[in-house]
Amino acid sequence: MSSLEAKIDRQKLPRHIAIIMDGNGRWAQEKGQDRLYGHFHGVESVRDIVEGCAELGIGYLTLYAFSTENWDRPAKEVNGLMELLVDTIRKEVETLNRNNIKLHVIGDRAMLPDYAQQELKEALDMTGVNTGLQLVMALSYSSRWEMVEAVKKIAREVQEGRLQSDEISQELIARYLCTSEFPDPELMIRTSGEYRISNFLLYQLAYAELYFTDVRWPDFRKENLYEAILDYQQRERRFGKTSAQIQEAPL
Repeated sequence: MSSLEAKIDRQKLPRHIAIIMDGNGRWAQEKGQDRLYGHFHGVESVRDIVEGCAELGIGYLTLYAFSTENWDRPAKEVNGLMELLVDTIRKEVETLNRNNIKLHVIGDRAMLPDYAQQELKEALDMTGVNTGLQLVMALSYSSRWEMVEAVKKIAREVQEGRLQSDEISQELIARYLCTSEFPDPELMIRTSGEYRISNFLLYQLAYAELYFTDVRWPDFRKENLYEAILDYQQRERRFGKTSAQIQEAPL
């Protein structure tokens, strides 16, 4: 156990961590390589962080792997990313099962190539009974797309008489989001020195602690994860209350 890991309070772990895995392309360009080289090495970081979260006992880990906006990138990069995605899923299913990790996917999967959809379906089926870490991959995902889809579904329910407009609440909206079966993230990490959330879980991150690091995603490892969790554990989560109210609350 590293010195950083030893400092983590296992009683104050975030139940759900979400990560924007940023910096693959810039990492590669800094090394004189094309962007796909960075994405390829970013897979090693995914393996390491998934393993680290499983070892700590984190319940949920959501990784922002591919946004709807990423479809606008050069065709060579998009095609390479799809092939890397399929190849990685094919190779990792056995490891996920061995470690009792269940895979989930959120996003507009209909936009993915047929071969990618098939690989994903098989991986979801093969890990479906696992009860350990819940690994959520955000693929072809954007939060505004998600919210538009939720509004459409709610409007249809009202139109067809199955729902009254005055029944619409924050809790009901959450049930129509892609993440309805998961708790909201308590810690959101973004790598590579960018200070924005880029259309990621806009509704769900309302009370998340945000952690930004200059480390590029291909260099992000367990020690960096531990640093983020230790920073999270130093923060006071008030949810709109005062510090005095939090301190006076019964244990």
